[in-house]
Amino acid sequence: MYIPIECIKQHPTLLPIMKQILVANNEPDVVKLMVANLRREGHQPITVTSGRAAIAAAMEHTPDLIVLDLVLPDTGGIDVLRQLRRDPKTRDTPVIMLTGRRLTGDRIAGLETGADDCLNKPFNPRELLLRIHAILRRTQKVSRIHELHIGPFHLDRKNFVLYFDDQALGLTLTEYKLVTQFLDNPNVLHSRSDLLTGVWGYHEDTNTRTLDTHIRRLREKLGRLGDHIETVRGYGYQLNLPLPAAA
Repeated sequence: MYIPIECIKQHPTLLPIMKQILVANNEPDVVKLMVANLRREGHQPITVTSGRAAIAAAMEHTPDLIVLDLVLPDTGGIDVLRQLRRDPKTRDTPVIMLTGRRLTGDRIAGLETGADDCLNKPFNPRELLLRIHAILRRTQKVSRIHELHIGPFHLDRKNFVLYFDDQALGLTLTEYKLVTQFLDNPNVLHSRSDLLTGVWGYHEDTNTRTLDTHIRRLREKLGRLGDHIETVRGYGYQLNLPLPAAA
């Protein structure tokens, strides 16, 4: 993203935010393309070509985001993601998973394991950058230092933690974003489009299963209160709580 220096001087907020992006991929042409685009956008790419190297690099560098290929030598992308999500150091690191397979099951497996987004190969480099920037933007947006109390819920926006009856729930960053959308506006009907835009940062086909997969996982983690997330067929979802809107 090239921005004329005159524009930066007049509008300092246009200055790009430099982020460290870990690229785990063993296809030289794909890696070369991603590195060139990330550097042009002002980011610092780190590249590895195997699953074990991806885990080691993630622990060493704690990148702002990981672009993880599903198929890697020695350790596949799903296994890498499982290990990353188990470690507190990388548990909340955003991950975009790349897959060359167009089977829905691959996307679902990635999302169920904790990927924030999935993209099929071959992909448009511009689309990948847009998705990276969307995730980075929403990561910044939630870093507000204030808390929300609603009924048995306590939302700690500073540390990205949701407590239920004083017990921390083990939510991924995407699940945290999703439940935040609901708790900020309880008893309000949210369209699929609004949730995709608010949580994922971009408007995706409303027939995508990404949203439904995360709703199902969120319901499971909320336990008995999971049933309060109502599916409004053909439109979206609503969190119904017989509680005050805020405390």
